[in-house]
Amino acid sequence: MDRRFDRWRASYATDPAASRGRHFPEVSSPTRSEFQRDRDRIIHSTAFRRLKHKTQVFVFHEGDHFRTRLTHTIEVAQIARSIARALGLDEDLAEALALAHDLGHTPFGHTGEDVLDACLSDFGGFDHNAQALRIVTVLERRYPDFDGLNLTWEMLEGLVKHNGPLVDRQGMPLPRYAKRGVAADIVREDALLHLDLKSFAGPEAQVAALADDIAYNAHDLDDGLRADLFQLEDLVDVPYLASILAEIRTKWPNLEDTRTIHELGRRLITRFVEGVIGYSRTLLQPFEGKQVGAIRAADSAVIAFNEELRQADKDIKRFLFARMYRDPNVMRVRAQAEQVMRDLFTAFMQDSRRLPEDWQKRLPEHDQGARAHHIADYIAGMTDRFALQEHRRLFDVTPELR
Repeated sequence: MDRRFDRWRASYATDPAASRGRHFPEVSSPTRSEFQRDRDRIIHSTAFRRLKHKTQVFVFHEGDHFRTRLTHTIEVAQIARSIARALGLDEDLAEALALAHDLGHTPFGHTGEDVLDACLSDFGGFDHNAQALRIVTVLERRYPDFDGLNLTWEMLEGLVKHNGPLVDRQGMPLPRYAKRGVAADIVREDALLHLDLKSFAGPEAQVAALADDIAYNAHDLDDGLRADLFQLEDLVDVPYLASILAEIRTKWPNLEDTRTIHELGRRLITRFVEGVIGYSRTLLQPFEGKQVGAIRAADSAVIAFNEELRQADKDIKRFLFARMYRDPNVMRVRAQAEQVMRDLFTAFMQDSRRLPEDWQKRLPEHDQGARAHHIADYIAGMTDRFALQEHRRLFDVTPELR
């Protein structure tokens, strides 16, 4: 077994030297572990570059200082590495999963996902996690010997199950999948690679999932404050944030708002990261000396928020939903983006000759569901600006999204 990349690690960390391998066998790298190779393939992928011009909440041209999917992804990766390092887990796998977790997102944030989900309602719907898996297994077309990125089993498992199992012990879809069932792309990969959808993912994937929540809360608060959707004084509605703000103002009573906002985000991230590390160490104690398989077989997640952080996370999300995601200006832009996405899907379904030539060549001929998913693949891969450009090409009037 190759031990060149061993560092200090916990017994239950996912070991790259013991990876279950790739769908298409490859010669190992003389300079990188298997998970480092996964990370590098993600960074060099087309889908990763497109994140630069995909929206989080605001559309891309509203300001250079608001987050995009790319800046969010980088922040998640930094937090994931910090937590993984403190817990003795494989930092490279945690980072790679963080870098890949948003690859399946559409243009215009969750608005685009909702529209494509509605457009595909008769054909299994659309889910950004399943789309991320589809990108790394099918849609990236870079290598001469295979489609996709040929990532390790551990990467694919983490992408599919970072939010927990998808089916119960009897193999029945859990409530969030009960209506439509588990996405077909996930079922296909499970059949090929035995991803064990009833178990938890390894600890590094669980780290990436919580790092996403931490980054999301902190940077949406930052963006919302800088966009004047709400004010610092409004944070009294969230006790956890109010206490941090009180600390800052006690120490620096005359601190300007821009520095206060940054200090608030910094302290929020620090508290959540340190809280996750401390609580997860307690949860991991029964697994000392055991291998990662024991964590996958556990009855609950081993990387988690304690009760205080769970409540704070709920309160912050509730505040952001009311004061940011449902702000009238944001909702107006969202409605315009919905129109753009719906128009594009309808136009390509009505006349596939509007698709680029290479997409026309790969369009399924007789399967309406496969055709719809193929068109959704094309639209989901668009950046915000390209979606607007395509809409202008096909329609006389395009919303300004302002």
